[in-house]
Amino acid sequence: MIETMISEMESAFCKDVFSKKTTFRFRLEDTTIVITVDGDGYQVERGGTAVVDCDCATSAEIFRKIWYEGYRPGITDFLSGAIVCNNPLLLPQFLRAFGR
Repeated sequence: MIETMISEMESAFCKDVFSKKTTFRFRLEDTTIVITVDGDGYQVERGGTAVVDCDCATSAEIFRKIWYEGYRPGITDFLSGAIVCNNPLLLPQFLRAFGR
């Protein structure tokens, strides 16, 4: 699933959603990707130990629902631990940067 999502990112990217370089780490069960986004583009790194602005861990199924089905997590997703994120307010902007 993650490889398909990464391959779709280029055609979906929307410029100027971010005004400064912002780095996200997504930990989806046994897969970790680091995505750095700025106003002009993005870069994907598999794995990685970069310092990030937003570190998010969830199941691959929840991430799939967010990316492909338009699911928007609510407070209960975070309070229950289904999604663990140090900066959840950045997540909607990340989605907008990729037309979601």
